[in-house]
Amino acid sequence: MTTLRNQIALIAGAGSGLSACLARLFSREGMRVAAAARNTGKLAALSAETGAQTFACDVVDPDQVARLFEEVEGRIGAPDVVVYNASGRLRGPLIELNPAEVAGALGVSAFGGFLVAQQAVRRMLPKGSGAILFTGASASVKGYAQSAPFAMGKFALRGLAQSMARELAPQGIHVAHFVIDGAIRNPGRIEPPDKPDSMLDPDAIAQSYLDVLRQPRSAWTWEIELRPWVERF
Repeated sequence: MTTLRNQIALIAGAGSGLSACLARLFSREGMRVAAAARNTGKLAALSAETGAQTFACDVVDPDQVARLFEEVEGRIGAPDVVVYNASGRLRGPLIELNPAEVAGALGVSAFGGFLVAQQAVRRMLPKGSGAILFTGASASVKGYAQSAPFAMGKFALRGLAQSMARELAPQGIHVAHFVIDGAIRNPGRIEPPDKPDSMLDPDAIAQSYLDVLRQPRSAWTWEIELRPWVERF
């Protein structure tokens, strides 16, 4: 997929961080953007800035996910690019974790990714084209202490992406997983003066997503790791 102008991009799990940077970049590239979140009120400023249309959706609810795609199709058209950027974060000692809260975190990090991807693939297969991008984390490949739910969810999302890439690449659908290995800079969290660029710049991450979208199918990437220079492998 090299020509992106007039393509439709759906960002599921949209917010003010990486998702917002993606929406801005996609819009500048001439793409039409749909942004989905449980609370669309937080997307009002982004919508005004980029022209992105907003949609309410809880990604762990199959009916809401199906309705999301129907609404996007009705208002904009079937997505050519789908980004899954939702995560369920839960920390604590293993024996103190609440099982219901763990199930909820796994639902957002992994099951929601499956639901969104399934609806996307149903629309991309008949065209024989499209791209589905998953946002992973350090926890996709290394589980940290007191972070079991996040690691389980991100490991599962990575497995989903890998399986999908093997199944769907021969059918013209580009599936890619991004391991974001490090802290992402935001207005409330910046690097100390003695360690410039020690956090990931969300605009730089967004550019990597765009670069992957532009890859010719003879050299598709299924996974890419992004980390600042201070992050250990």
